[in-house]
Amino acid sequence: MRYSPLLTDLYELTMLAGYLDEGMAEKQAVFDLFFRTNPFEGGYAVFAGLEPALEFLEGLRFSEEELAYLAGLGLFSPRFIDFLRGFRFRGRVTAPPEGTLVFANEPILTVEGTLAEAQLVETALLTIISFQTLVATKAARICHVSGGAEVIEFGLRRAQGPDGGLSASRAACVGGAGSTSNVLAGMAFGLPVRGTHAHSWIQAFPDELTAFRAYAKVFPDATILLVDTYDTLGSGMPNAIIVARELRERGHELRGIRIDSGDLAYLSREARRMLDEAGFPDALIVASNELDEYVIESIRNEGGRIDVYGVGTKLATCSGAGGVSLGGVYKLVRVDGQPKLKVTSDMAKATLPGKKRLLRATGPDGAFIQDVICLAEDDLQPGETVYDPTNPLQHKILPEGAQLSDLRQVVMEEGHRTVAVEPLGAMTARCRRELALLPQGCQRFINPHRYKVSVSPRLNELRCRLIGEVCKKGA
Repeated sequence: MRYSPLLTDLYELTMLAGYLDEGMAEKQAVFDLFFRTNPFEGGYAVFAGLEPALEFLEGLRFSEEELAYLAGLGLFSPRFIDFLRGFRFRGRVTAPPEGTLVFANEPILTVEGTLAEAQLVETALLTIISFQTLVATKAARICHVSGGAEVIEFGLRRAQGPDGGLSASRAACVGGAGSTSNVLAGMAFGLPVRGTHAHSWIQAFPDELTAFRAYAKVFPDATILLVDTYDTLGSGMPNAIIVARELRERGHELRGIRIDSGDLAYLSREARRMLDEAGFPDALIVASNELDEYVIESIRNEGGRIDVYGVGTKLATCSGAGGVSLGGVYKLVRVDGQPKLKVTSDMAKATLPGKKRLLRATGPDGAFIQDVICLAEDDLQPGETVYDPTNPLQHKILPEGAQLSDLRQVVMEEGHRTVAVEPLGAMTARCRRELALLPQGCQRFINPHRYKVSVSPRLNELRCRLIGEVCKKGA
């Protein structure tokens, strides 16, 4: 999919025009992309969206039609329009693989290049990375409480437009969803596609049993019947069992039933009992209807017997506490070889200056201990004091024996990708592995354990020095 370079805020272009006019466009710059609070008031986020972001950067070109539009705005000089005609992204990008767990205040993606090229891509990178990371995180939370049941992404019809629906399907699978109802996403990303029929199918026939029989005739080996159009237990389930017996007589088996309304815990228990007693213990029970992690947790706590959850609106739109947006930011941290930081009256919003590495400290069993942000030239060792990124007065000792490894790698150099495209299944597996390595309590929905993210002594010293210099200038 081509994302136009006009997928940007106007101020990116006006700044770019200003840099060109001031002779600053070719200065070397470093920007970090990060977020300040974990989404959904949770304990982690799942990094996603890197592949489409790299695809955008690699194919960044202004068409003549786009240039004509910009020229027609009356804002930009002919020199600037000509500059855009030859514009390419030729920078470096550093990031973790998709499916990696990341946390607030960490530089999850770093862009290095000229000030012009690194500035222009801000908005597009934020919208691609932030949304897909948010959806992947929501999916991981949902899959965590599903108890091993399959989760299908059902959100296309409620998503924020066609592109939002496509991006949500991809990101949901990074976070753990096993399939999608979105056929275009199935083709684009190689995802398994799943679906049954709607209530309108039942209503289009003279009666429910006739509708079930017709569907089973067309799809004898993929029959999942929606049983709640009229009366789930009074008519839907009995009619589904009649059709299941007829399928078996013809050498086929009922794949399952779907419930889309009512008390899903109670109805699924009763449906399971009826199917088992009728001799169909392998028939699946699929549930849908405004599901999210909290509803699924409640269903399971009440003894629900659901094999597959179809999660739509609240996954694709990321609704829920702390949802709606990731709050990603993209900040200049170095220009022309000099570290830069933003300082405000709110210390939590002060940025971390300079080109940096992101390290993960793990124990002998691979379990996560904490993450540390350090300067690119740092040689951090266990036993050193590390500092809270939002409050330099808080610090702790990095445990002796901890293993430190870089969480990120260079994924684009001189505008070209340096890593192979990963299958989505590999990203899903990475997410699942890393979730199992989190400290206890990080996956809790209410008051989750706060995973520790720190900064190295040298980065802390640099930040404090620059803050002091800025304060003197403002005095």
